[in-house]
Amino acid sequence: MRPLRQLYDWTLRLSARRDAMVVLFLVAFIEASVFPIPPDVLILPMILACRSRAWAVAATATVGSVLGGVAGYAIGASLFESLGEPILAFYGYLEDFAEFAAAYNEWGAWIVAGAGFTPFPYKVITIASGVTSLDPVVFMVASVVSRGARFFLLAVLLWYFGPPIRRFVEKYLPQLAALFFILLFGGFIAVRYLF
Repeated sequence: MRPLRQLYDWTLRLSARRDAMVVLFLVAFIEASVFPIPPDVLILPMILACRSRAWAVAATATVGSVLGGVAGYAIGASLFESLGEPILAFYGYLEDFAEFAAAYNEWGAWIVAGAGFTPFPYKVITIASGVTSLDPVVFMVASVVSRGARFFLLAVLLWYFGPPIRRFVEKYLPQLAALFFILLFGGFIAVRYLF
């Protein structure tokens, strides 16, 4: 439990640094395209350390995440033609993929919005959106709305209930960390069986 507490204290110290917003932006950007750890792990201590920055923290996370989502979309779009399509063609699944892409695009706005708001691994959706050529405008609107809603809702809760939430987090840190990892791995398991 001591290493977990040290990590928590380190994150609180990081959140008070002058470059904390830059770090948050980078984490949010990378998480939306390749990195498995969501920016919430920085948002929480950053707002708890200085509640007056709640809106700036939420805005930074939203912008970083949406731009990272664009990068994930580009990864899906560019790598599919060079890697994915030949593999699917070799195994005879290219036609099946076309059906999957059509179904994905039919529900694309809801899929992106749902994944953007929940603990589901957002990078999977950003890359899948590029692979299936989801309308970029639909992708951007759904990303801005869902990621913004998620991060601003978290900011509102932390701003309003800051001190009690901080005490709760510090009291139940091991259990909350375990829950976080269960949700994270649960998201990856859901990806495996849903796609």
